[in-house]
Amino acid sequence: MPHDPYRALYLHVPFCVSRCAYCDFATQALPASDPAVDAYVEALALAARRAGRAGELGAIETVYLGGGTPSHAGLSRLSLLLYTLSTSMHLTPDVECTMEANPESLTGRMVADVWALGVNRLSIGVQSFDNAVLRTLGRAHDADAALRAIEAARERFDNVSVDLMAGVPGQSLASFTASVARAIAAGATHVSIYPLVIEENTPFGRALERGELQEPDEDEQAEAMEEAARLLAHAGFSRYEVASYAQPGFACRHNRAYWSGVPYLGLGRSATTMAQTAEGRVRITDGVVTDRLDRRGMLVEDLMLAMRRTEGASDEDVAQAALEVPGVEACFADLARLDLVEHACGRWRPSERGWLCGNELYGRILDLDLGASA
Repeated sequence: MPHDPYRALYLHVPFCVSRCAYCDFATQALPASDPAVDAYVEALALAARRAGRAGELGAIETVYLGGGTPSHAGLSRLSLLLYTLSTSMHLTPDVECTMEANPESLTGRMVADVWALGVNRLSIGVQSFDNAVLRTLGRAHDADAALRAIEAARERFDNVSVDLMAGVPGQSLASFTASVARAIAAGATHVSIYPLVIEENTPFGRALERGELQEPDEDEQAEAMEEAARLLAHAGFSRYEVASYAQPGFACRHNRAYWSGVPYLGLGRSATTMAQTAEGRVRITDGVVTDRLDRRGMLVEDLMLAMRRTEGASDEDVAQAALEVPGVEACFADLARLDLVEHACGRWRPSERGWLCGNELYGRILDLDLGASA
């Protein structure tokens, strides 16, 4: 059955110089010279070419090269990928094209060349500007390298994003806020802040099992996130989704697509594709269906995704869902009583408590589908 056109494209480059202590992504630490990297990138370029020939890239509005560490793959391989995209779709300046990079592998030459090949947004994985915190995380760069990478990126790119992490073992509030301040001072136009989550089968997870590490303190993480919001707002940044802040005009369109129920195509190992029609949506990873939602489930998920965004959901969105999902309006009234959402100017938006207690907020909305299915 024909599905809605894909409007976002994700290409996964699953290689890093080393694996960080917290990482549970589908990545592999390999030297950049390893022939396996060549083989993978060539296969990824072929997949992009096939998608273009199949007409799957004709409506793409955002492209995201993620990982892993795409910059670790090296300039020649990135050039192959970007050239293939330019011949397989309309990779015009109107298309937001993001590339992730880490400081240890981002050079001035790479910045200039990927910019010339169509990348117009760089996302740099910094995590912290505190060398002690970087060592704890197992990062391959230090604070000076991070600052040099941002400086190099700013030579060509107006749109530069920096990732930071809160709640790292041994990280003080002062250390975290200093990192936020340095990202602002370095000229980042977008900042994403992620509370550390310790996953199983990671070095942090195994240390937790052995009793050598404690779970991150949620209250301390909440305090850090609140302080980050204050500092960024003072510097002219606005929060547009749960983890991300941007200067005016620099909100990530690819992020917005993921949280707006926009169909997306994922290419590469462990990349997820989300296809949908008016009747439902399906997610596929490595050829296997991992999630299937009927129309009712899709309406509920869209309400949940809206609560990850500052604009939230309109009264019309809620009323439309209520026509097909029992209990929607009562659920939002309950969420307001719990101070997880606010209602104003015809929209339901996450409250400050809702931002900090996202799992509770999202879970209560997703339970609507379970209740309707019972």
